[in-house]
Amino acid sequence: MHPCGQGDAVEEVMSDKTTVELPTYFGVKAGMTRIFDDNGNHVPVTVIKLVKNFISQVKTQATDGYEAYQVAYGEKREKLVNKPLKGILAKAKIETPLTRYSEVRIEGVNSEDLGKEVSLDAFPADTYIDVTGISKGKGFQGVIKRHNFSGGPGAHGSKFHRTTGSIGNRATPGRVFPGKKMPGHMGAKTTTVQNIKIQELNLEKGYLLIKGSVPGAKNSFVKISKSVKK
Repeated sequence: MHPCGQGDAVEEVMSDKTTVELPTYFGVKAGMTRIFDDNGNHVPVTVIKLVKNFISQVKTQATDGYEAYQVAYGEKREKLVNKPLKGILAKAKIETPLTRYSEVRIEGVNSEDLGKEVSLDAFPADTYIDVTGISKGKGFQGVIKRHNFSGGPGAHGSKFHRTTGSIGNRATPGRVFPGKKMPGHMGAKTTTVQNIKIQELNLEKGYLLIKGSVPGAKNSFVKISKSVKK
């Protein structure tokens, strides 16, 4: 060790050169479980499997007209990565075969961050976050399930059970207003849950516990961002 503790400082600088801290991270929803906190309270949590995120491209104001980092994640077998994506990874000197790419807008990007791994330093325990994912698809559903309509009587000759009912007037206006609640495709939409708390971060075992539920099915990718309203 260097005298006066300078060796620790040198090691810290070296570690900073291999990772970059971003306000966004992409993980995999592994499912839900429950834990008990220090006071013995029951806490339902969502388990997020931590996967490697890399900076695969740096967007600058001079070349692209805006500043952002392109983040690559979602490791698969090398044969499943097409040639254009292999070119992006090769240019960034990323050896891991990755198939999913997203942009993170951020001011003050650094071209030296190309190829670096994204750290989780911005997401310690008790941090409030927003989680974005694709909600579970429910297929084609009626108005009772899709919009919580009450429905009609179930007996006594009623012909109005689970149907929509009237959707408009007569000759005036002579049309159905846009946005009318009707049967249709339900779910499978990009959904964001705001202001939920990180319960635990375990880098050794590679998981993150989020208090409550988040959108998405098991094994689906979710976007974890610092809360914008906290």
